[in-house]
Amino acid sequence: MPKLVLLRHGQSQWNLENRFTGWVDVDISARGEAEARQGGELIAQAGLEFDRAFTSVLTRAIRTLWIALHASGQVWIPVTNDWRLNERHYGALTGLDKAETAKAHGAEQVHIWRRSYDIPPPPLDAGGPYDLAGDRRYRGVKVPATESLKTTLERVLPYWTSDIAPALQAGETVLIAAHGNSLRAIVKHLFQVSDDKIPGVEIPTGNPLLIELDERLRPASARYLDEARASALPELAPV
Repeated sequence: MPKLVLLRHGQSQWNLENRFTGWVDVDISARGEAEARQGGELIAQAGLEFDRAFTSVLTRAIRTLWIALHASGQVWIPVTNDWRLNERHYGALTGLDKAETAKAHGAEQVHIWRRSYDIPPPPLDAGGPYDLAGDRRYRGVKVPATESLKTTLERVLPYWTSDIAPALQAGETVLIAAHGNSLRAIVKHLFQVSDDKIPGVEIPTGNPLLIELDERLRPASARYLDEARASALPELAPV
């Protein structure tokens, strides 16, 4: 039975500052480092031995992975970085203070931009400080100007199918260290969560989610390793 662990990066510096981050490459905070280390210790305590790991091209996810693997004694495993596991792009909200944005546009509108499944924020203007068109990590990639969870899923799912699923189907134990929305996209796919329910699914930072999969890569069981910080999980789809 293949095993998959999903690990959301620890608190970032912009999480701490209550700013919309998206594709901006900020580091994790001291608390984020502690969360990643605790996640790795929980992985070790659970006796999980990974065959490979996947992460995004953003520092906060990469460092979370490094710290967790170091804490679990598995820094040597193969790691693949791919932009398709990046956080969703927050468009014109990028860099803005969340509370100030709610005052400017209304809390209800900001909630829609943040949590709806298919309504993206306004697009980011080209040429600004957060325009990543010239970033060499994205050479040959059409960098989005904004994304919803739906369009995030549309880039995550092909990568899941082409790279991650084959490793699991081969019986490997896989760790994915990524972001709240790219991981929510994977959860939506695996647990067959409906469009109207996925906005209510939350992935806590630094708390490994262990999912045991059947031969069709459907969840047979799922649990957070830190029960005290666990969020509610979607119901397992009927067999």
